[in-house]
Amino acid sequence: MTERLSRPARAPEGDGDSLPPARFAYDRHTWKEIAHLLANFPVSLLGFIYVVTVMFTGFWLAVTVVGFPLLALGLIGARLLGRMERKRARALLGVKIDEPSPLPRHTGFLQRMWMTLKDPVAWRTVLYDFMRLPWGVLTFTITLTSLFVLWPVLPFIARGLANADRAMVRGLLSPSDELERRIAELESDRGVVVDTANADLRRIERDLHDGAQARLVNLAMGLGLAKEKLLEDPDSAAEMVAEAHGEVKLALQELRDLARGIHPAVLTDRGLDAALSAVASRCTVPVKVTVDLGTRPAAAIEGIAYFTVSELLQNISKHSAAKNASVEVWRANSRLLIQVEDDGRGGARLDGGTGMQGLADRLDAVDGLFVIESPQGGPTIVTAELPWRDRPAGEG
Repeated sequence: MTERLSRPARAPEGDGDSLPPARFAYDRHTWKEIAHLLANFPVSLLGFIYVVTVMFTGFWLAVTVVGFPLLALGLIGARLLGRMERKRARALLGVKIDEPSPLPRHTGFLQRMWMTLKDPVAWRTVLYDFMRLPWGVLTFTITLTSLFVLWPVLPFIARGLANADRAMVRGLLSPSDELERRIAELESDRGVVVDTANADLRRIERDLHDGAQARLVNLAMGLGLAKEKLLEDPDSAAEMVAEAHGEVKLALQELRDLARGIHPAVLTDRGLDAALSAVASRCTVPVKVTVDLGTRPAAAIEGIAYFTVSELLQNISKHSAAKNASVEVWRANSRLLIQVEDDGRGGARLDGGTGMQGLADRLDAVDGLFVIESPQGGPTIVTAELPWRDRPAGEG
């Protein structure tokens, strides 16, 4: 009995290959669509007034100092209006639509403003709000009239108008596609890469000036004095030459250390396993290194991995008070994973002044990840991920 009654109840939904036809009934979905259509006029009027007032004012004042900041604020507001419309569409029209990715964070005011002015999500929302007023007036008028005049066919009318609204929301308020999102992120990360490169150049310049360059200047002065005393005081000249020889050795060692900091020869010649083992041998804490890579990644990725581990091990030596540490490197599908662990005091943070934030920014700039787990009392586990890029033939 139950089975015979249940089958006719499902029959009107079709054969599963087509959408169910619009029903001649006022169910809750129909009432939601009617509510959405009646709200179209006030909502679209608000959006149109906002766009005309704020956005056009920003355009007209673009020749002044306040024009572009005002336009950027207007686009931020347009994003908020788009969020409200997506929520309304989800609640009343049942449109499954995700929120777009947030704008990348920037530290500089001008950079943040420039990214906002180029935000495609905000500009599509501006277009949506600008063109919606005539549609809002039309749908409000037809729906309100149908409530009193065309009551029997209103469900069909509401369904058709609501479907047009669904198409507009999906077309203009849906999240940016993946390519668009990645372009915005890469433009943001470019500034981080430039800042990091400038900082590295300043560090190299400082190391050269304070280290090898100063020693070479002293060497030149010492050899000049030795030359003057060579005939009248050969013994003193010989001592000065011996001191100069020592200065040359120290200058060469500093230059080797500096070159190692730029890109160590062992990394180029033998890869991550040998290079990380060499770094670990200089750490003040015993370090177990495990590298499980079938092939070598691209040189750029290999270099970032090396310097990430190198700086983490330096932090362990200076700040952790650990007794043991470990480094593991392996490949998982299209990612290169790094995990550095120590049994020290813990409490490491991105804002702790130990260069962690710089590492996080450097990895983020190449679509990587940087995660710290470091409760007070330890242990500290740092996990880093980098995109795996195959090494081109003939490279290194």
